[in-house]
Amino acid sequence: MIDVRQLDDGDPGVYQVELHDGAGSSRHRVTMARALRARVLGDQHPPERCVEAAFRFLLAREPKEAILRDFDVAVISHYFPEFEAQWSRYLADPTL
Repeated sequence: MIDVRQLDDGDPGVYQVELHDGAGSSRHRVTMARALRARVLGDQHPPERCVEAAFRFLLAREPKEAILRDFDVAVISHYFPEFEAQWSRYLADPTL
């Protein structure tokens, strides 16, 4: 399960993300700029859903223990160049 809570609605927004599975949980602090979200996804989705989709993308590729504890969403593309092209798919389809 992925729980996203907005801590600061500034720019960038700050979010606390808690990941829970049968092996335990982890907590992450994530920032996301409005410009990145607008450029890649548009403004029609709440930022919390966008962060959740980013984490679903990450969890499809690595275990929760491998995800950085503190990062900006923009750095995902440094590790996974396909992220921005696929982010909207994870937002549109919660089963991914």
